[in-house]
Amino acid sequence: MTRADRYLLDNRQSEAAERFDAFAALFDPTTFRHMEKLGIGPGWRCWEVGAGGTSVVSWLARKVGPTGKVVATDIDVSRLAAVAGPPVEVSVHDVGAQEPPEADFDLVHARLVLVHVPDRERALQSMIKALRPGGRLLIEDADPALQPLLCPDEHGPEQQLANRLRHGFRSLLADRGADLAYGRRLPRLLREAGLHQVEADAYFPVTSPACTALEAATVRQIRGRLVEAGLATDQDIDQHLANLAAGSMDLATAPMISAWGRKP
Repeated sequence: MTRADRYLLDNRQSEAAERFDAFAALFDPTTFRHMEKLGIGPGWRCWEVGAGGTSVVSWLARKVGPTGKVVATDIDVSRLAAVAGPPVEVSVHDVGAQEPPEADFDLVHARLVLVHVPDRERALQSMIKALRPGGRLLIEDADPALQPLLCPDEHGPEQQLANRLRHGFRSLLADRGADLAYGRRLPRLLREAGLHQVEADAYFPVTSPACTALEAATVRQIRGRLVEAGLATDQDIDQHLANLAAGSMDLATAPMISAWGRKP
């Protein structure tokens, strides 16, 4: 089984675009705030690992300008064609199995990627290897085990159903090798890898339209897997999607933990 086959949330599925839009609405402000703090500017050379969608790549391209460079990689780059062209280079790459594309980046960034990579240690080492001395690494990953509920306020049958389906989703991820407690380990892992000035924070949306859009797209995307695994019935999923459409539930995501450091 290839990594593309192992990945539960295939970029080629129609719901992927909706998920990327929801991720952008939820997490782009946090990501861009961190990148600004790290000093990104004209002429920087950046590697966006597991780019998936286009929002971060496009923002990086505007920041680095014509004198900079953005290398955007993923195991499936089908949704990156729209941003290919100077200063953006797009290529197929598996960060957990291949050498880095270059070794002089000012910034390497991965968001919601390493939790899904089977060989996370190799991937992290590859990203650090790709940095120039003084370059910055920014890793942002979810920690579903830290907050496993879709509805933290489980006060009725709609919320109970939502949390049961979220538990099924987490089971499918774990069966494919996802580390559901990876986010909390990032600060330690960056220090142990030799990075300096390591810091971290977390962002935890509790309710927003983007949370609802993300959940609806995710459930539709994994519907067949949930039913095949006996984790839900079609009736369960139809009811949950109807509950989502009613807009009466407060939905959360797993906390996204951002950790960053500098290569000596």
